[in-house]
Parts: sequence; structure tokens; C-alpha cells
Amino acid sequence: MNCPSCGKNANINENITETYNSDSTIFRRRSCLSCDKTFTTSEQIQNTVIVVVKKDGRREDFQSEKLLSSLKIAARKRKLPVGSLRAIVSDIEIRVMGNEHGEISSRIIGEMAITRLKRLDPIAYIRFASIYHQFISVEQMLEELERITSNPSAAIHEQPRLFDILEEITEETLVPPVKLSDHRKVKPA
Repeated sequence: MNCPSCGKNANINENITETYNSDSTIFRRRSCLSCDKTFTTSEQIQNTVIVVVKKDGRREDFQSEKLLSSLKIAARKRKLPVGSLRAIVSDIEIRVMGNEHGEISSRIIGEMAITRLKRLDPIAYIRFASIYHQFISVEQMLEELERITSNPSAAIHEQPRLFDILEEITEETLVPPVKLSDHRKVKPA
């Protein structure tokens, strides 16, 4: 690292005068051995950016706020425990960020959300499911309602599926990353 004052690479790692922490950042006060000027550097953990592969093939960065927003819509006017939706999102976010492949299908995120909603609140679940499963008729929604009301304890037993879904992620289920060489080169007109 070069000194911001004199520009020399002067082993500033050997002359740290002060270190202090702040939640996710470490600040270090350093002094240059060449010009004796002091300056502050900071270190932060860089979060892995996970790309969500949509059903139509589009890719976008994972956004926990977007997931929370869709859960809030499904749970609107439901009396749910404070922070329950945020807890669902946090749990999903931890699992998504733990994905080693850098990409995850929106289907897997949807399955994680829908399984947790089913355990939390059946009405919020059916609202979310109507969009997620793309019910196109009242009959489809009634079939799903019949399924969950005929076996209300099924929601509790479905929790292990989350782990099965994550373990099922294999090279076949992941969408390969797009390479620049795969795109046609466009010649300027």
C-alpha cells in the first residue's frame, strides 16, 4: 500500500499506531515511515454477490428487500408475530449466501419462502402460492386449499424439504454462467 501523502510504498503495515472496530469494519491508524504523515485505512468483509436466475433466464442480484416486500404483500392485514417475515428473509438470505455456486434459481428461493409461510400462516401462504404457483383458475386455488386443510399438520412435516432442495442443487440444476464469448459480436454500422 502506498502512502496517500508522499506516494511511497513505505512498509506502512509495520507502523500501525491504532486499531479500532466498528460492527463490520476494522479501522487502522497508520503512519508513513517515509514522510511521517498519518492516515486511516479500513477493512471490510466483502459479501458474496449471489445471482438469482429467473424462470425466463434473466439474471439479477439477490435482493433480500425484494423478497421481504413480496412476503409483506402476502401477509398484509394478517396478525403475525413481529419480525416473523424478517426472520424468514434472514434465514433464506443466510442459505442463499452460503451457496458456493454464485447462482441460485428463483424456484429454490420461492420454495424456501413458501415452505416457511405455510408453517407461519395458511392465509399468507395461499396468497403467496397463488402468485408463485401461478394459479390460473379458482379450481387450482381450491385444490391447494383442500390439500392444506385436509392435512393441517403437513406444513410442520415439510420443513426438512428445505434442506433436501438445497442438497439437490447439482451441476444439472444450476444454470451455467453466461460467457461473453457466447454472445454474437455486433459490428458498428
